[in-house]
Amino acid sequence: MGAHQKATAEAFSFVGKLNTVIIFPLITLLAAVAFLVFIWGCAQYIINAGNEKARGEGVQHITWGIIGLVVMVTAWAIFSLAAGTFGLTGQLDCAKAGTCDSTSQFKSN
Repeated sequence: MGAHQKATAEAFSFVGKLNTVIIFPLITLLAAVAFLVFIWGCAQYIINAGNEKARGEGVQHITWGIIGLVVMVTAWAIFSLAAGTFGLTGQLDCAKAGTCDSTSQFKSN
């Protein structure tokens, strides 16, 4: 194995670990937070049906929750597209399953 191949394998390993340990779990966590904000806004809107100011806060939470979800879905799509483009398609399977080792997550094109 030449120096170029070793460097490429090392880069794939680093990106793979970065995706598996940080990026995809962070996107999942932030999407969950956005969903909770959305649910909280819905609850505020329903519970405070008679209070216009409190309903306005509920609408604001609903709006920011939807914006957060759209941003997180877009981020996931961009990272998925990048992973597919650069031959890291196994990363998506590892992120969904939650477990993978450093050698099985890469599929050769």
